[in-house]
Amino acid sequence: MNQHNKCHIFIDLPIHKTEHPNNKYSIEDLIPILQSYSNVKYLAISNVESAKDLEKYLESFSSFLTLIPKIESPTCVNNIEEITNGLTSKQKIIILDHDDLCSSMLKKGEPITNFVEYINKLTDYCTKNHIIFLRTIGVIFSDDKKRVTAYIK
Repeated sequence: MNQHNKCHIFIDLPIHKTEHPNNKYSIEDLIPILQSYSNVKYLAISNVESAKDLEKYLESFSSFLTLIPKIESPTCVNNIEEITNGLTSKQKIIILDHDDLCSSMLKKGEPITNFVEYINKLTDYCTKNHIIFLRTIGVIFSDDKKRVTAYIK
């Protein structure tokens, strides 16, 4: 068994996207692929705006994967309770994509000062409800507040 077979794999599935990266596979295409790799444990669903966005993924994948909504807009933040109440896994997890949240705010003309308020709202909600709160830093997920910056020379 090689080293990668021992690792738990995390896959990010973009929904509601037309630009790259986007998903061109149907759920029916994905089920046998994901079931064939027992080390795939987590499936992040990007662009979740409501619990309804998760329904078909919960029906198809929740028996063998932990589904994780990826929070990327003010709408997502405002609907966080509804979204997390729809999750069925024992340990609930969400991911915040800082860059996408900021971009979404700017597109909607929201003041950038709301950015910290959204993050604080998510942090408080997750803390009070024992939800693991991952945060993207580029493509690296972190669940703590410390950040390590690497410089390539």
